[in-house]
Amino acid sequence: MPVKTEQKVKPLGDRVIIEPMEQEEKSAGGVYLPDTAKEKPQKGRILAVGTGRVMDNGTKVPLELKEGQQVLYGKYSGTEVKVDGKEYLIVRESDVLAILD
Repeated sequence: MPVKTEQKVKPLGDRVIIEPMEQEEKSAGGVYLPDTAKEKPQKGRILAVGTGRVMDNGTKVPLELKEGQQVLYGKYSGTEVKVDGKEYLIVRESDVLAILD
């Protein structure tokens, strides 16, 4: 399911589009955090996946990731893009660290 915009955005190759999940506004101790104190999110939901990685011999390996999965990714991974006022992250499948259940 590509991101719903006037122009559909579809990742290429072994890339996926992730919608970052919002960080908690309260700390564990109950203190509200200002925007400047929040860390970059590392958890998100996959909105779209590419067609797969092309190996050196020309064969295509499909991605293990699927749309709708919640994942953990590296803090400074990928490229941030803004589409219709919403921020998304485009990362390679190898930058995704884990799938959350």
